[in-house]
Amino acid sequence: MTEKDNCWEYMKCGKEPGGANVTESGVCPAALDTSNDGVNSGRCAGRFCWAVAGTMCGGAIQESFAEKRKSCLKCIFYKKVRAEEGSMNIRTKFLRFVQPGSQFSLMNNLVRKRIKQGERFIFQGETAETAYIIQRGACMELVEKQGAVYPVGHRGEGDVVGMISLVTGEPMGYHVESETDMEVWCLQKQDFERIPEKDPDLFEFLTEIVADRFDRKGPIANRIIGKYMITDIIGSGGYSIVYKGVHFELGRPVAVKMMRHHLSMRHEFMENFENEAKVIAGLDHENIIHVFDIESRYKTLFIVYEYLPGESLDRMIKRLKAIPPDLAETYLRQILSAMDYAGGKGLVHRDINPSNVIVSQDDRIKLIDFGLACPEGTDDFHMGGNFYYLAPELIDGEPADFRSDIYSLGVTAFQMVTGRLPFAEKDMTELMRTIREESFPDPADFVDKVPERIRCFMEKACRKNPEERFQTPGRAKEWLKESMSGLKNGSGGREEKNAHTVIFEIAPEKEKEFCALLEEFTRKITNRLGGRTRIQNR
Repeated sequence: MTEKDNCWEYMKCGKEPGGANVTESGVCPAALDTSNDGVNSGRCAGRFCWAVAGTMCGGAIQESFAEKRKSCLKCIFYKKVRAEEGSMNIRTKFLRFVQPGSQFSLMNNLVRKRIKQGERFIFQGETAETAYIIQRGACMELVEKQGAVYPVGHRGEGDVVGMISLVTGEPMGYHVESETDMEVWCLQKQDFERIPEKDPDLFEFLTEIVADRFDRKGPIANRIIGKYMITDIIGSGGYSIVYKGVHFELGRPVAVKMMRHHLSMRHEFMENFENEAKVIAGLDHENIIHVFDIESRYKTLFIVYEYLPGESLDRMIKRLKAIPPDLAETYLRQILSAMDYAGGKGLVHRDINPSNVIVSQDDRIKLIDFGLACPEGTDDFHMGGNFYYLAPELIDGEPADFRSDIYSLGVTAFQMVTGRLPFAEKDMTELMRTIREESFPDPADFVDKVPERIRCFMEKACRKNPEERFQTPGRAKEWLKESMSGLKNGSGGREEKNAHTVIFEIAPEKEKEFCALLEEFTRKITNRLGGRTRIQNR
């Protein structure tokens, strides 16, 4: 995204911190008002300056936003921001859903309306029956608290206001007042309720509007979920959006996971989401994330977890390129400890991969995302999770069990020490064929000095035949412990294996045919007998 000028950069007033004119009359309040960080893609209130009282423009100190609004509307910087934000929004926001040619054009149901400058057309505390899509002009969102009015947002061409109330059925948390004369399209509640059936993509987009509601800066009145105040978005994915929050009374930081609205309409997704909360609520282990609460609000579900400062193992691998083997083994032991505890409750995770492991600054591990967890032996074929970590039998339609989780952990271990996936084909059909048929690679082929016990762990964890893997997380954990003891005793923890050397002498013109037959032969040997094949050409 191109960086945009803030008011002091564009107007060259020298009133920003460290600016040339600060000594004379101080720093402009717009350059200090961090509560409006991010509004209109600016720093502090640098692109929202007309909403900040006491700014210094034209050599004079300005009054409140209501009193200086008339002069601000004539400001060249204000016009510049409106032009930039408006053109961006038209390309990327709501209007794309109402243009001719969209799957479900709302144009036939929309009523065009003109709103005069200064008119308040949405009221805080009222449940909206109409949402407004802005075609021309701009408006401001204002929160009224204890008799004072605070600007908290600015909307322009292409934006939609009032949609939150239609989506959630909740009262509006702020007034909306026009800054300029406006032309809008009005969407009525009865037409909105037809959207999920007629245009699922549009309904999915509406979740982002609700998500934006909880990520606002400043004194917004309605980012409350039960006992918790939402502060920032931590991350988002296809199924959910995760926020940082805080418990009102205890001051305890939390993470709040919101299911996306278009998925909350589907029974199977709602069931998985609720299942995650119920599963984790019954677990109490130092290496498993804790769930505190579950809330049903705004026509969706929120799960409240402990807040985990740190980073995902996936991001850590990308940042470091690879994890030192000794540290990787420390992480493996903790993940196995979590899996063993959950296994003692009869639970298979079904989505073991680095993005579901959080690493704290003291290298403590937390296993997260139990949304696909189920009792061992559950026969509900579900090829969920990340395909790159799937065990071969899951691709064949077999139910997940402890051994398929162990396979996924073996792939995770490989990625930790090598910085790459063992099978990384982008085409899903080819990826599934490779996982089912190709030999699991030796990490030593990619990096030096991989401890033998780590290599042996991966080799056993990722055998094609589940019967030849560790049968439970507990057994895998014990094996690592025993291998460490064996290393101290000089054995290195390796299983006894016989090595066989076979020499083929092949005519050059038969080389291609020989390689194809040799690949098939080694695949059959590995799948049937286990072990490892290594081919050297001379």
